[in-house]
Order: sequence, then C-alpha cells, then structure tokens
Amino acid sequence: MTKSGAPVLSIRALNRATLARQLLLRRSALSARDAVRHLVGLQAQNTEPPYYALAARLDGCAPEELSGLMARRAVARIVTLRSTLHTHTAEDCLALGPFVQPARDRELGVFRAGLAGVDLGRLAALARELVEAEPRTMAQLRAALGAEWPGAEPRALAIAARCTLPLVQVTPRGLWGRGGQVALTTAEHWLGRPAGPAADPDTVVRRYLAAFGPASVKDMQTWAGLTRLRPAFERLRPDLLTFRDPNGVELFDLPEAPRPDADTPAPPRFLPEYDNLLLSHADRTRVVPPEHRGRTARGNQAFRTLLVDGFLAGLWKLRGDTLVVEPFGDLTKAQREDISAEGARMAAVLRPGTPYDVRFGSVVRR
Repeated sequence: MTKSGAPVLSIRALNRATLARQLLLRRSALSARDAVRHLVGLQAQNTEPPYYALAARLDGCAPEELSGLMARRAVARIVTLRSTLHTHTAEDCLALGPFVQPARDRELGVFRAGLAGVDLGRLAALARELVEAEPRTMAQLRAALGAEWPGAEPRALAIAARCTLPLVQVTPRGLWGRGGQVALTTAEHWLGRPAGPAADPDTVVRRYLAAFGPASVKDMQTWAGLTRLRPAFERLRPDLLTFRDPNGVELFDLPEAPRPDADTPAPPRFLPEYDNLLLSHADRTRVVPPEHRGRTARGNQAFRTLLVDGFLAGLWKLRGDTLVVEPFGDLTKAQREDISAEGARMAAVLRPGTPYDVRFGSVVRR
C-alpha cells in the first residue's frame, strides 16, 4: 500500500495484467472481428502486422479470416490512434476517427505555411468529391488539388485532405497474400453508412482499460495521441479501481478486468513490428525492460519482436524457409525449446504447408 491507500502493482503484475487483456497470456477463442474490436484496432503501418498480431493471440486463427473481413468491408485500414494506420472494425472506423480528430488538427497545423490562401472547407468538399468518384492515390490527390490551388505546397494539400476527411485504404491493399498500391476513399463511402457522432470519451476510456489496463491518464493519452483526457477518468473514478505503480503513478482499472498473479507463466510470443502492446503506454517498462529500450527499431526500420516470460527479449525475421530468432540475452534450454515450438506454430498458421527451420542467430545485419 502507498500512503494514499492505493495498492501498489509491481512491474510483473502490470505485465501479466496487460498480457491477459492483450490475449497474449493465453490464446483466445474470439473471432478475428471480435478480437479487432476488443483490442481497439491493430497497428497496421505495414500490411502484414495485423495478421501476425492475431496469430499470436487467437486459437484457430487463419489469415484468411481477417482478409475476408477486409474484403467484405467489415474492417478497414484508416489513420486513427497516434495519427498512424490501424485496422479497425467498420464501426470503430466511423466512431474513432472523430474521437481522435484533435490530433489530426494538430498534425494539419504543422503544414499551415504551405496552405496559405486555401479554404479548408472547400478543400475537404473537393477532396471528398474526388475520392468518392474514384479511389485516389496521394499523388493523384496532390495533382488534382494542386490544379485548384497552384500556389499551395502540393504535399500540404494532400495532408490536409487526409486530416480533414476520414480516408480509408481500399482493397486489395491489406488483403492477405495480395498486393496493391495505397488508394483512398472516405470511410462513409467505402463502408456504405454515414458517420455517426464521435465515440464517447468515457466509453473509449473503458475500452482502453479493458485492452491495456491498468493504466494512467498519460498512458491512454500516449495510446490515443490526445491530451486532456483526465476529465473522463475523473467522471469514471467512482466506478473504477485505483492502484499505484512502483514509481507512485496513479493507475485506473475496471473492477471486473483480469489481474493475474505476477507469477503466472507467460509463454513466448512472436509479435509483428509496431505491435500496440509496445506502443500504448507512456511508461513501457511493463513490457520493455529498460536495458532493451530502443532495440525494436533502427532509424525508420522497425523489427518484429519476441516476448519471453512476458517481456521484450529479442527480435525475429523470416528469411526464406528459416525463422531467425535473435535473443537479447542467454536462454535456458527449456526457453529455446518453447520458442522453437511457438515459432513453428506461428509459421504453420500463417504459412501452412511451408516447413520452416527455427534458427537462433542475428536478425539485424551488422
């Protein structure tokens, strides 16, 4: 207990609670759609990570399930949280877009100098007309909008369209095993339904805690890319539990959410680059040991990550028919065997019929 009376949760306790919410402590029987909704979207900067994210989390998962949802427009790829691409359910595309609009407005502010003399309302209307007539690439948007405002900076015009409209990437982009350039249209047009009101902040707080808690206000603000979320937490305070982390930071949680014992075993898991588990807290030590901070990326290249005992412990990469695992430290024989078994399982799910050798070596070519 702290002096405030709130129980203190150790780093391992926070780790196990977060893994349980993230469906990484034990794989879930949820459908792909229900998992995408529960996790409040899957980071999708690249096209394959959502599939790897579900393979790590779900029993009986096949990539064709998520790909089929995308083809049927039940899920879509859209810029939302932290102004980055996510795969969301259709409902969340329409509700979370308006919720994170303040972040899009800040992003647009960076490009104001290149938009001198541009009426943003008129730009949004013209961009909507263009992309709803036919999905457009960013290059096509730059060209069309530049013809209307020749004195403006072309990139700023396209960014303004992306920031003022909820633009989704249309298929075949994002389908499993398919290629396709990025082409955009509005979420309302692609999903065949009008946009509703922005998601209620109190509801989003509850959903965030269900997927990432226990967490602080700053944690959620980091996840969403927003500020000024404390009022929602304060409104919900009577219905939430409060804890402290080892540094004394106040954490909120849902009373009914799982908080497993800190000694609960955590099997190894192979995660994609940019997995939200590693990006959705201001203090990431619940998953990333301080000594491994910064090891998941080099410059603008992000690496796929390995969890051992619930914590970041290495990188991995597919090279031909070999799954290469690069641990950050020494592993026991039992850990190596468990990692190899999990790697073989992942490969069988995502690349059925293709035998993969699991080899321990170097992922990052030096």
